[in-house]
Amino acid sequence: MRYRIAFACVLSTLLYACGSSSPAAPSPAPGGDGGGSSVSIVSGASVLTTTAFAPNPITVPVGGTVTWTNNDNTSHTSTASGGAWDSGVIGPGRTFSRTFQTAGSFQYHCSIHPGMVGTVSVQ
Repeated sequence: MRYRIAFACVLSTLLYACGSSSPAAPSPAPGGDGGGSSVSIVSGASVLTTTAFAPNPITVPVGGTVTWTNNDNTSHTSTASGGAWDSGVIGPGRTFSRTFQTAGSFQYHCSIHPGMVGTVSVQ
């Protein structure tokens, strides 16, 4: 029994250290319309470029929220090229959301696999 408990502790530590959890998604900002749009981090994304995130580009209204879902079997990030946001590690099956309060075109990438690129267009 003691070995099972020790094994469970080691396993949970490894899973946490490997990025199997992701940060809590931020709440929609006040004044937003609550409209949401989804971006999939596709299977095999780490060897893709502009097709690693789907759809790409994605268009949302001012106040809209984008939720990235990692549908791949390895961890990724959603990191703004201009530094406006960084999701931290998004493990397989996890999500990250961000609300966009200003119009513009926002380029982003995966900081783990920099060839993965996308654009959020806010109108």
